[in-house]
Amino acid sequence: MAKKKATSSDVAKKAGVSQATVSMVLNKKYNVSFSRETVEKVEMAARELGYQLPGRRNKKESKKDRLIVVFCPTITNPYYVLLLQGIETVADKQGYGVFICNTQRDPRLEEKYLRMMQTLQPQGIIYSCNPNPDFQLQVEEMAQTIPLVIISNKEKTTTVDAINQDNTVVGRLMARHLLDLGHRDVAFITPPLTKRQWQRTKRVNGFVKEYEKEGLKDHVIIKAADESIDSQIPRMDSEYSMGYELTMELLQEGRQFTAIAGQNDMMAIGALDALHEAKVHVPRDVSVIGCDNIFYSGIRRISLTTIDHFVALKGQDACDIIIRKIDAKEQFLTDTAPISLYNIEYTPKLMARRTTGYAHVRNNPLEKNN
Repeated sequence: MAKKKATSSDVAKKAGVSQATVSMVLNKKYNVSFSRETVEKVEMAARELGYQLPGRRNKKESKKDRLIVVFCPTITNPYYVLLLQGIETVADKQGYGVFICNTQRDPRLEEKYLRMMQTLQPQGIIYSCNPNPDFQLQVEEMAQTIPLVIISNKEKTTTVDAINQDNTVVGRLMARHLLDLGHRDVAFITPPLTKRQWQRTKRVNGFVKEYEKEGLKDHVIIKAADESIDSQIPRMDSEYSMGYELTMELLQEGRQFTAIAGQNDMMAIGALDALHEAKVHVPRDVSVIGCDNIFYSGIRRISLTTIDHFVALKGQDACDIIIRKIDAKEQFLTDTAPISLYNIEYTPKLMARRTTGYAHVRNNPLEKNN
């Protein structure tokens, strides 16, 4: 028969002290005063019983075994690469490994990975976007037993630690920049606006509301990709291609607009290429704005106007919260650990570059000056 694993209660009984004293002595809580005799009794009892604090393994074991899992909807969009880099920067410094679950926006895959958590038993979980609505309750229940952070597009109050982003504010900021430049007739291009991807709709709604304030709601064209695209495995060029194709459709339909807003930077870059191919000058004929401030947007030849919402810092903050919670669990007994709920939100910032300028009104962006 396998030998029963020693517990902190066993150590306390052998040493003749309380379980709280065992926890504080073995966790090196030197800000609490204990006699040398008490410390020695606890340490000797722990050695004799072969007791180890959960997570108090040697550094080599810790680096190998300590795991943070990241649920990611795609690794083809540079936005999520930035998030992962932020997470891994903090995790590596603290001796944690990072395991990425690429759900490909497929609820079946997400459900499969959630089931795997019982086997993997990670020290923490980070959702790099909102969970599928079908699994929201399951994720919230999981957060009661394991440190879990959602990098969230804010919608409703939740009991889970979150790095929030109000997409309505982002959409308003994009619209306000174009309005200030005199753009009355504009288009917003976006991936599918499905119920499952409701966060995309929040950004569109914020954009439209800002135009509605100026009495120009009917001057906004919403051009969304077909819903079937969300059921396909994302490719490296998926969002770029959507931006390119939707912009070409707008041009071929002869729609009237002097600016295009992309749901994200990759879509906006696709729009730039479509406009270039159609010999439409940016920003003289059509201005273009994106969102996320990915690396490519700042390249001089692209110089895309965009919204920065500090993606890498969100990843760093999410991982920092996870590690703080892990440390708190290790330093306190379960029933005395402090309960805390983190909720961090950055104010998005406009990065005005060369793809936006003052509006020059024409009936059709394909029309040229005489």
